Amino acid sequence: MRLMFLTFLCLSVGSLVYVLWHVWQILPWAAAWRWTAVCLCAACFLSMFYVLRGGLDELPLGVASAVYQVATSSLIVLLYLALIFLCADLLSLVRVLPAGLLRSNGAAALGISLGLAVLLLWGNVRHHHKVRVPLSLTTEKPLAKDYKIVMMSDLHLGYHHRRGEFARWVDLVNAEHPDLILIAGDIIDGSVRPLLADGMAEEFRRLRAPVYACLGNHEYYSRVPKARAFYEEAGIHLLVDTCAVIDDALCIIGRDDRTNAARHSLAELKEKAPEGLYTFVLDHQPYHLERAERLGIDFQLSGHTHRGQVWPISWLTDWMYECSFGPWQRGETRYYVSSGIGIWGGKFRIGTQSEYIVATLSR
Repeated sequence: MRLMFLTFLCLSVGSLVYVLWHVWQILPWAAAWRWTAVCLCAACFLSMFYVLRGGLDELPLGVASAVYQVATSSLIVLLYLALIFLCADLLSLVRVLPAGLLRSNGAAALGISLGLAVLLLWGNVRHHHKVRVPLSLTTEKPLAKDYKIVMMSDLHLGYHHRRGEFARWVDLVNAEHPDLILIAGDIIDGSVRPLLADGMAEEFRRLRAPVYACLGNHEYYSRVPKARAFYEEAGIHLLVDTCAVIDDALCIIGRDDRTNAARHSLAELKEKAPEGLYTFVLDHQPYHLERAERLGIDFQLSGHTHRGQVWPISWLTDWMYECSFGPWQRGETRYYVSSGIGIWGGKFRIGTQSEYIVATLSR
């Protein structure tokens, strides 16, 4: 975790210096105005570290939400500005573009700004459009009936996904009339405080089907005891290295997140589960998919990856995970790795989708 943070820190600060130098170069303004623009950009990005250290809980709720949005959105802006300037520099190096294109060029600055604004607007629309993913599951095992199951992951409720937005997700789920709702972790974004202030538990209690969930890494950021207390108030059946049996036909195994190095192995949990039932595993992070196959698990639901949220980070997650998004199969075991109905940070989906899965399980 520390290595990841240091890598993120070095890449981010290096990219920030590179982008700010180009911003200074491209703006055709007087030095005072260029300093203002550069300092404002730097402040927006550096506020990210205030967010990461948990400082938002010290601010009024509305201010904290605004700071969160600005700080996390600046990461996406930084990413795309770095890519734009890098491409321009490379093309200038091979003389495809004029060498002085990015110096005191108001037209170029305006063009980049407008293009980036259109891209982010489109990404925001993509985030708010929730894609319904149908999934058909069949089994030879005895079932009490055919089941309709809504599956989700990565709600990230908090300072950016507030109650009004979550209420619309609840309406989408209720419109499916599911028998069961499964959530593969990261219900909470980083702090329980905004969920309590918004009365988010009341929205969960509007769901018209039993809700089973496992922990994600973000529940550890928000402190697991606080998360547990919230889930109990919300009526969520939290499975932490435990299993639940439904209608003597379905078994749901919920794993603790791999953040906890002492969590039980899947083999240990499978030994405690009843035999002969259709078995779901909820495991937030989709590592070691072969273990579910080896143990004869019927279906595993995971999330965590968001598939990078924006391109080209999606290329990175596709490289990191055996399956970073969508349906998968190993032997007789089916998987689905969700890109999440919610999102961490800035509300942009570029090359990825916000989704919920509607599965039908039948013989």
